[in-house]
Amino acid sequence: MTAETSQTLDRGLRVLKLLADTDHGLTVTELSNKLGVNRTVVYRLLATLEQHTLVRRDLGGRARVGLGVLRLGRQVHPLVREAALPALRALAEDIGATAHLTMVDGAEALAVAVVEPTWTDYHVAYRTGFRHPLDRGAAGKAILSARQGLLSDPGYTLTHGELEAGASGAAAPLVGVTGIEGSVGVVMLADAVPERVGERVLDAAKEVADALR
Repeated sequence: MTAETSQTLDRGLRVLKLLADTDHGLTVTELSNKLGVNRTVVYRLLATLEQHTLVRRDLGGRARVGLGVLRLGRQVHPLVREAALPALRALAEDIGATAHLTMVDGAEALAVAVVEPTWTDYHVAYRTGFRHPLDRGAAGKAILSARQGLLSDPGYTLTHGELEAGASGAAAPLVGVTGIEGSVGVVMLADAVPERVGERVLDAAKEVADALR
């Protein structure tokens, strides 16, 4: 630990990361072992984080991530949107279809950035804030494929008519971006998505992931 950093803050952030990586919470003893510090230090860290609603403890004493992180998380969307827009604009103009960045919000997929092409006579209307189940549509299915470790060639997901009649979608997940589950995709009025489009979507997803690292 260098003089320019705070050991206590570092430990608190490590607690949050450890809790974020488990669905069942962690006990004080488990956190103590993982952090390599005594239980008294862990109790103090948890008490402070609880005051800010970043951590909660259940009746069994297991610590879990608290609802306070949601307020912080809402501020992430504008930053992610800003980083993704250049790649989305290039994708929309290149393909001539509506491009979007979608992120996980609970059990739903949420469109946080949408770019429509400027030169087409018509295209699918798709709005920022649009929500749909994760298991429907290319954007959500691409995210689930990454979450479940099912990514394989070609690395992108194609769907047709799942969210809008006559519309096809292609999406690729954001890979290697810590703390973010999302995908980049396009939606177009077509019976099927050309192979070139899938490859271009995959490239755009990699561009966005690089911008967010």
